[in-house]
Formats: sequence, structure tokens, C-alpha cells
Amino acid sequence: MEWLDEYEKLVIRMNTPRVVIDNAVCPTATVVQIDSARKTGVLLEAVQVLADLDLSINKAYVSSDGRWFMDVFHVTDRLGRKLTDDSVISYIEQSLGTWNGPARPPALEGLTALELTGADRTGLISEVFAVLADMDCGVVEARAWTHRGRLGCIVFLRDDDAGGERIGRIVARLGHLLGGAVAAVPAASVAHAERRLHQLMSADRDELAAASPAETASTPTPAISVESWAERGYSVVTVNCRDRPKLLFDVVCTLTDMDYVVFHGTIDTAAGDQAHQEFYIRHADGSPISSEAERQRVTQCLQDAIDRRSLEGVRLELCTADRPALLSDVTRTFRENGLLVAQAKVSTKGDMASNVFYVTDAAGQTVDQSAIDAVRQRIGMDCLVAKEELRPQLYQKAGPGHRDDGNGGIGGIGLFYLGNFVKRNLVSLGLIKSCS
Repeated sequence: MEWLDEYEKLVIRMNTPRVVIDNAVCPTATVVQIDSARKTGVLLEAVQVLADLDLSINKAYVSSDGRWFMDVFHVTDRLGRKLTDDSVISYIEQSLGTWNGPARPPALEGLTALELTGADRTGLISEVFAVLADMDCGVVEARAWTHRGRLGCIVFLRDDDAGGERIGRIVARLGHLLGGAVAAVPAASVAHAERRLHQLMSADRDELAAASPAETASTPTPAISVESWAERGYSVVTVNCRDRPKLLFDVVCTLTDMDYVVFHGTIDTAAGDQAHQEFYIRHADGSPISSEAERQRVTQCLQDAIDRRSLEGVRLELCTADRPALLSDVTRTFRENGLLVAQAKVSTKGDMASNVFYVTDAAGQTVDQSAIDAVRQRIGMDCLVAKEELRPQLYQKAGPGHRDDGNGGIGGIGLFYLGNFVKRNLVSLGLIKSCS
């Protein structure tokens, strides 16, 4: 029936997110606006797409009205520039415009994932890669974090290196090495490696471990508060801390995995290098946080999620032809020169390896330059370079002739009104001031 076809088309249009990306609205950032029917986890999916592209979210408004939601993000690349690459813009539109979830990299299809957690110690990451090299395992990708004396690691292996009984021997040997939990799962079950790392380390109860003096000294404690707004039935979560890449992802990921829904929120990183995030949340069953124990748990989990990726260290980037035992050789060289790998991101593309390591000395302090030079001499000056971690750039001041329209700029009339609609919704609820 024709009317049924039209109804189905209407349902599809209503449930397909509308994505608008505009470079004219704001003079200092690209504005990404999404509106659609509400869906569980929709905010996390949007933030994940932007975070995976290494984009900085300088400002954002999140608002839902009944079964509808509207999110507006002001984003730049890591150098503080607007988005101009058509392929990046197209990827954002396609990924956010379907809600089928961000596409998995084809390189991870058909792989086996090893999930590891355990007590960290000097050189442990090196020992893990040494075991894998000794068992002739080909590592395609890996992520490793250390936090409060605990290690969380996900390693993706080629299936032909981890098939049948062989994977059982790999798991047993790594389990003996770590003295912790080791599991082998299909890579398809790991929807997002960094989200999974948060889950693994939270389940490992890394928040119960005491922070080392080095971690306490190098990482200021985030200011997190959880208050009740009984009149509206919300719990209000406020986060104030130093801004850094993927901060919003880590916070939203944690709230989502704790089964909370963000109904409204404001994010602002324009003042200095500090980030201010405010979320109005309820539990998935519609109830706000109702006990002091739950409030403390949310506060602690958010603090740990922020801290896991906040450890300072020298960023070393390795780009070289991939080969067997490459990771074992590189991390052993780090260990022999007194360097501790605090975080690692391992990637391969074709026959090339592109790896990033954050290293400290054995005490968790800043590495002496002579140690960095020695490591580069042994591994290769051209393929291993030390780079300063790029922090999200601040908004540039607008020119003298710029008129502030309350939405960050001029032009882009359609998006201007839509962005203001979101802000008006937040103002009407008393979530932001009308002059902001």
C-alpha cells in the first residue's frame, strides 16, 4: 500500500540522524551538529567518532527533549585549525548519519584479541611482547595503559598465529607472566579498544590501588562533584580539570558504562587550559543518584577514567618497516636504558609499523634527555623521534570586526538557529545562563 510506504519512509527519516558540518558559523572552529530521535548510547557514539579522528572538542551543548536529541560540537584538529579535509568531513557525516556505529577498521577483521590485566612492574610490557615474539605471534595492533600499579592491555593477533590449541598455550604463558587475568576473544567482540581498556581496568579495580608519589605529583586531581537537582529529577555531574585529548570521550564512556544517560550537558574549554564539563544525568531506569555510596562511586570512577590517560611522559613515535619481534626489540631497548612504558599505542598498515609510546624513568619521573638520545641511537634516529604531546589549542580571539552572535560566529543561518534552539532549551531548564 502506498500510504504504508510513505509511513515507512517517514519513520526512516525520523530515525536517521541529521548531520550538519559548518565552517562559516564560528571563526575559530568547525561546528558539527547532530539531531535525531534519541537512542541509547548515541552521545558516546558521536564523541567516539570525533575522538578517534584526534579532534579537539572545544565547546559543546548536549540537549534532549523527550525522545529527541540535539548535540552541537565545536571542533578543531590537534593544531587548533578548522576541518578542511573533505575526506575527514565526509567520514564524520557518514559515521554520524547512520548510527550503525563507527565502522571497524578492515585490518582488524578476522583477528584474535588478547585482553590482559595484572599488577604492573618495571619492564612488564616488554616481557609481554617478548613472550609473543618467542611464540611467533604477529601483533597487528595493541593498546596498553598503566595506572596505579596496574596494567591493562589489548593485543590483536593474526588468526593464523592464534588458532586452535596454540592460543591456549599463549594464554597460559601470559597468565603465568602476569599473575593476572588473560583472555582470548574474537576481535569482533571488542567494539572499541580504548573503551574496552576502561572496562578492563575498572573491573580490575585499579581505583583501589594507591597512587604512586610520581603519579600524585605529575597529575593534578580532577575536581569532580555530583549534586542532586531534585526539582527536575536529575543528578548534576561537574568535572573541572586540565584539558587534554579525548577527555570528553573518557568521561562520557565512563558514565555510559555505569548505565547512566546524559540528558543535557555543556562543555567548555575556552578559558585557559582548563576544561569545564557539566552533565545532567539519570540512571537508565530514569532515577537519579540516590545514595552517598553511589555518589562516591561515580566520583571515583570518573577520576580514575581521567587519570588513566593523564600520566605525563615523553612521547616517542616509531615509524619503520614492520618485522617479527619488532615490539620485543624496541621495548627491550627501552628497558635496558631505564625507560618505563606508561602507555603504548601500536598500529600496523601494510608492511609499516606506526607506534606511539609514552615513557618515564623507572620512578615515573621525567626521562633524562641522555637516555632518550641513547635509545634513538640504538633504534634509529630517523625512525624513532621524541615529540611533545599536543594539547588542544585555545580559541583564537575574533577580529575587531567580528560580531558575536551567541553561537560562536556569523553566517550559517540555518545552523545558527538550530544551535540557538539547543541553547534556549538549556536556558529554559536553568542549565546555563541566558547570556552565555
